[in-house]
Amino acid sequence: MSIIAITTFKATAHLQEGVVVKVSSRNFEFTIDEPKSLGGTDTGMNPVEALLGSLGACQSIVARVYAKKFDINLEDFRVEIEGDLDLDGFFKKSDVRPGYSDIRYTFHIKTDAPKERVEEFVKFLEETCPVGDTIANLVNLKLNGIVIEN
Repeated sequence: MSIIAITTFKATAHLQEGVVVKVSSRNFEFTIDEPKSLGGTDTGMNPVEALLGSLGACQSIVARVYAKKFDINLEDFRVEIEGDLDLDGFFKKSDVRPGYSDIRYTFHIKTDAPKERVEEFVKFLEETCPVGDTIANLVNLKLNGIVIEN
């Protein structure tokens, strides 16, 4: 007998003044904004920076949760992430896609574990991270509805 373990996560993004957006989920909230160079007030990360941060955070959590399974003592774990985005796609100046074309990350792992075990651990981590999987593979993204409020 198999158990279906589908969990639905939810968040709300509420546009404020200018391009400031308050994002909330459960009992938590954070601010998304754009830098001044892109018309914002620079009060928070922009959405594409938050996406990179979400990837690094997810990879870090997977590392923490599974390190013991691989007999890896994580003294420290940090991810540096960068992505290439052609703003001409967002501003409709050319036919390039508006999203990232490339995302690169580097794991900084402080451990006394042997290199082979760390490499096996990293391979597992990359295969297990839900955010990485969502970015790397197609997902069914669809508009669920439009509510016009008067």
